[in-house]
Amino acid sequence: MRTPFLLAPLIIAGCGTEPSKSPAAPPAHAELIAHEAELLKLTLTPAAQQRLGIALVRVAGGSASQRRQVAGEIVVPPISANGVPVNSLTNLQQIGSQQAAANAELARATAQAQLARIALNRAESLVREEAGSVRGRDEAAAALVAAQAALGAARQQRQLLGPAVASLGYQTVLWVRASVFGSDVGDVRREGAATIRALGQGGAPRAARPVQAAPSANTAAGTVDLYYAVDNRDRHFRVGQRVSVDLPLAGQTEGLSVPSSAILRDIYGGEWVYQKTAANTFVRQRVEVATESDGRALLARGLASGAQVVTDGATELFGTEFGAAH
Repeated sequence: MRTPFLLAPLIIAGCGTEPSKSPAAPPAHAELIAHEAELLKLTLTPAAQQRLGIALVRVAGGSASQRRQVAGEIVVPPISANGVPVNSLTNLQQIGSQQAAANAELARATAQAQLARIALNRAESLVREEAGSVRGRDEAAAALVAAQAALGAARQQRQLLGPAVASLGYQTVLWVRASVFGSDVGDVRREGAATIRALGQGGAPRAARPVQAAPSANTAAGTVDLYYAVDNRDRHFRVGQRVSVDLPLAGQTEGLSVPSSAILRDIYGGEWVYQKTAANTFVRQRVEVATESDGRALLARGLASGAQVVTDGATELFGTEFGAAH
């Protein structure tokens, strides 16, 4: 009677299915390494690298002009060489009132100069006809000189007040006021063009040529103002807008150069590249960019010459490491 109980395990074992096949290897996996907190080593199959469009480049030596990044503000250029730029802190109501008064004074001075010219012409005509006195002609000439001097002063006063308030937003050329620490002013190449970048916006940086303006400085901050002119026919910049200004410095910086597309920046401002450390293996490596221009980044530290870094596909590797879709 015990036979049915002995056969039960055999019957159950005989009903088992065939052993399943081992799962296919994943296209990528992340492995924790110890030399930096929360840094992963990425191993990708060749198919995964092709799908992500991974492209590599070897780190080589390079040089670039030294540059210094400072804060800048978009201002309105004056309408004369001796004028003062109009910035966002200007009281537009006050300057508008001053402009109206200066316009009226300019019109009055213009009329006075015209009347003085007419009076002189009449006095000279009378002298030629021997119907007037030489003294009267000389007095008319002196009155014309005084009227012309008053007209010149009125014009200069109007020019110092800048463009009309109503036209401030329609300037085709704007100026950038760059605030430079007094100790760094001597290192700036004033004949070189600066590079302007809008904060928090896309678009390519713009070149700005140096211009001369009335001297200004901020004694509390210890900065000196340098001015650059930038083309604004497309209305890309607005008066009072804060921008980043890259100023050219004297001398050259030597270092290792990589394409700018290889540089990744995290939310804390850290700069990284993905270095190929072995076959199909990539590690995120911290670097420090000394300067960046013309699509190349010059590194201050972080890599050795000859190392291979990822250019195309670096953002995709960043997404693979942190699990974000790209």
